Amino acid sequence: MSADSTEPLDVIAVGAHPDDVEVGLGGTIAKMCRQGYRVGIVDLTDGEPTPRCPSPEVRLAEAQAAAEILGVQFRMVLDLPNRKLFDTYEARIKLASVLRRYRPRLVIGIFGKTPMASPDHWQASQITDAAVFYARLSKWDSEFDGHPVHTVERQLWYALSLNTPAKLEDGAFVSDISDTLEIKMEALRAYKTQFPVTKERIFRMVQAHAHFYGSPAGFLAGELLIAPSLIGVRDVVETVCGPREVKKQDPIMPDGELPQST
Repeated sequence: MSADSTEPLDVIAVGAHPDDVEVGLGGTIAKMCRQGYRVGIVDLTDGEPTPRCPSPEVRLAEAQAAAEILGVQFRMVLDLPNRKLFDTYEARIKLASVLRRYRPRLVIGIFGKTPMASPDHWQASQITDAAVFYARLSKWDSEFDGHPVHTVERQLWYALSLNTPAKLEDGAFVSDISDTLEIKMEALRAYKTQFPVTKERIFRMVQAHAHFYGSPAGFLAGELLIAPSLIGVRDVVETVCGPREVKKQDPIMPDGELPQST
């Protein structure tokens, strides 16, 4: 899981701090990796200081452990300041340079504000939106360490807030994480300094959100994603109802006879 490779990625997910992507998108990221997609995580800050973490190195080690559990190809932590993260030109350039270098097809960032939680999340959302735009601007390569223009095909946002009532936004859909919810929870537990035993309620909240989003969509668990632009559907019935079940038929016997049961 090295950030030194220049092989293109399919997906880059962006968080303000290590653990943001795990909370909002961990199940989907784990599923993408198991489907064979090349996925990277970019944390804009190291998330420190925090009350229970002795040093940034400890938090980064936790982030690397969580990334290995999810199965991502690489994780990168930018040197932007925690608690003082703002949507600045410099921040946009730093993230856009990463997008130009790794050339993802899809970028997923934080959706909107998270009241009662860090304001860094809203700043990260704006930085991500701007970086996607900056990545495709021509005649500007000198600003991005010489990395050439790259057009991101699609952008999505993931819901992060656990403290406010969940609501469906325009463009919202649910990602099925029924098979990867436990992987998501294991990745979260890798952050021992952020989620100690005294904060066990965080895990209950994450699981509750997963069941809340998943159940109406017919899944055991789900994560809410929001598309800022229209997404086309080629097969409406299969998209809405799922693949058709193939029923096993009895073989046809001569003269219409049915096979004898054994």
